[in-house]
Amino acid sequence: MLNNKTALQDGSWEIAMKRIKHTAALITAGLLCATGAVAQTEQATIDKALSPLPMDLRADATVYTYDDEGNRVTLKVGSNHVECQPTDEEGFTRCGPVSQRARRDLQAKLSAQGMEGDELQMALQRAEDAGDIPPRQFGALSYRRFDTADRIQYLFVVSLPNATAEQLGMPTGSQRDNSLAGQGTPWMMRSGTSGAHLMIPVNGTEYSNQ
Repeated sequence: MLNNKTALQDGSWEIAMKRIKHTAALITAGLLCATGAVAQTEQATIDKALSPLPMDLRADATVYTYDDEGNRVTLKVGSNHVECQPTDEEGFTRCGPVSQRARRDLQAKLSAQGMEGDELQMALQRAEDAGDIPPRQFGALSYRRFDTADRIQYLFVVSLPNATAEQLGMPTGSQRDNSLAGQGTPWMMRSGTSGAHLMIPVNGTEYSNQ
């Protein structure tokens, strides 16, 4: 009787251990799948963030975002002269020169504090005047994508602070409607101001308006 009882106990123990091992394996597999899914999602976010750039700039570009307090969070460490942010809540995906990093970081901090619109732009101008952030770089190129066709979906923007259309021989008539139809040509906005820039709709790509 004792041997039979011991055998039953041993059998129950083996069954229990098998169940524990099976459960542990399922949990481990679940965790691995979850980790893999998170990694895939993060890589997809990074890939899309880089998509406004020409192919030769993507591999070495930085990808970053900001937390709720406006602190920079780096998602991909890069080594070249451009950096990109993941698609924002409005559907924009943006890239720009590393030389303007301090301006973007300050803008994120001020935005997190509730500043917006003219108040935000005036604060940035004061910081620029005080030498706390670099001025906009003449000729600096930024890159932008938008998710849906109700806006220009693929756009390059050249910064031209304080330049006028007359100085540079540039048109100022809006090309928005033509751009939405996939036929936009460059035009200058905010001529003669510190925020003057050239809008260059990019046509004929997979990201462009059709």
